[in-house]
Amino acid sequence: MNLMPATRQALHATARLLGGLLLAALLGAAADAPLPMPRALLVEAVLSEDAAAQAALVRRLASRPDPSVEQGLAAWRLGNLYLFEAPDGAKIPFLLDSATDTEGRARGLRLLDGEALKDPAGKPLLFTAADITAVDTSSKLRRAIKTTLDLLALANPSPRLRRDAVVKLGQDQNPEYLPAFEERLLAESDPEVRKALREAVALTQIASEDPPTRIAAIARLGEMRSLNGLSFLKKLESEARANTPLFGAATLTAAHTSVIQIEDYMRWGNLFGTAFRGLSLSAVLLVVALGLAITFGLMGIINMAHGEVMMVGAYTAYVTQNLFKGWFGAAGAGVDWYFPVALAAAFATGAGVGLVLERGILRLLYSRPLESMLATWGVSVVLQQLFRHIFGAANVQVGSPSWLSGSFVVCDVLLAYNRLFVIGFALLSVFATWLILTRTSLGLQVRAVMQNRAMASCVGVRTDRVNMMTFAFGSGLAGMAGACLSQIGNVGPSLGQNYIVDCFMIVVLGGVGSLPGTVSASLGVGVTDQILQPWLGAVMGKITVLAAIILFLQWRPAGLFVTRSRSLEG
Repeated sequence: MNLMPATRQALHATARLLGGLLLAALLGAAADAPLPMPRALLVEAVLSEDAAAQAALVRRLASRPDPSVEQGLAAWRLGNLYLFEAPDGAKIPFLLDSATDTEGRARGLRLLDGEALKDPAGKPLLFTAADITAVDTSSKLRRAIKTTLDLLALANPSPRLRRDAVVKLGQDQNPEYLPAFEERLLAESDPEVRKALREAVALTQIASEDPPTRIAAIARLGEMRSLNGLSFLKKLESEARANTPLFGAATLTAAHTSVIQIEDYMRWGNLFGTAFRGLSLSAVLLVVALGLAITFGLMGIINMAHGEVMMVGAYTAYVTQNLFKGWFGAAGAGVDWYFPVALAAAFATGAGVGLVLERGILRLLYSRPLESMLATWGVSVVLQQLFRHIFGAANVQVGSPSWLSGSFVVCDVLLAYNRLFVIGFALLSVFATWLILTRTSLGLQVRAVMQNRAMASCVGVRTDRVNMMTFAFGSGLAGMAGACLSQIGNVGPSLGQNYIVDCFMIVVLGGVGSLPGTVSASLGVGVTDQILQPWLGAVMGKITVLAAIILFLQWRPAGLFVTRSRSLEG
């Protein structure tokens, strides 16, 4: 039958329309059909007698996160998954419950739904591991299970655990992981995890046999400044250098360039991290030297026990922590707030020790610097032995509260919260000291006595009382510095001896009694010492800093900032 051209075109269009509608209906029905439950897939894999089918089903589970599936896979891999044959001949995979009775028997929990296996009377069946046989596995199947378990970790609810899983999988350089990485990258929202995924993709692709893919991945690792990829790139560079015809000159050049980029990035990061640690050390030295600068400038006393006052503050923090643990329990919510109380207690105990020291010994030795230095040195030895007898010779552990634990990362440099707190606290202490010295009557009297003691006494200033109050305040600052140091260093009987020399160097370098000088000198000594130590060692670093200070004082004997004095002798 011959049809007109227009009629044939209409029929063709209608057929195409009906075919499209039919295809859409079939696709819609397939989309609406429920996917097999992950646990049902696992049960199917366990019951399958085809090894290849088992491995394929296990791999399908990698995109179906389910805690019970992960538990079942882990048990299967370790030989802790069993089969129960029902009276009707059906085989049921099951796990043993963790709870056992007095005879060591445990309930069998079905892998499919977690329900207990029961006898015909409805009573739970009890088994012992010795009486049942585990489901067989092959080495190939165990590898497939391990791969699936690793990939399931990519969907962990915790971003930190997801990131750790990505880093671990990326270092395997397994091309089978690439589809999972790329699929996860599309759904991931956390920036750190996304960065780790991109890095894992590049790490995997540098092992590719396709040169353009390999070279592009090498360049991406260099652009990302991938610290995890440095060792892989160095190995690749070495292999490419030894066998350039196989890898190609472009691979060698790209690997060498990326290695240089990452190593330069690491050097700057190490310098920044060292400077940050030096800044936190400078903050502690600043608070310690602050009180020493005031008392030394006011009284002319070389207090060799100032470091031990800092030790008293550190042990006060330790005792306060233990008291809070006793009151609230080791894991109680109130324990986290022990540290603000410890700071106040450290100031009180440090000031108390300083008050006793000034009233009991130093008051009798004014204008006798040698005798006062020897006396305070003797006090430092006594305090060390006393604390060694009470708390023992070993260091004690002072933990950080939860709000000071942890850190955040800037350019792969960890900035610890406790060190940031110490820096902020030091700035607050400097500001408070400045307010006291410039905005209070006590500060006015202190400045008057420092400039001309005799004239201040003639106009009615009680210099003896000013000495007492100033010495107690300076010792209180040292006590708080010890409490801060307990968050970033060890606490032991010899703690003060490690810092007293640095503190005196800071006081002399900054200018005796000068607040700006103490701040500047503490920053210089602390940061310089930390930067030099990785290059020269701890001992040579300190020696170099000390030699530099001695040379500087030959040029400026009065220090960075000269304290003005109205005395005729000045």
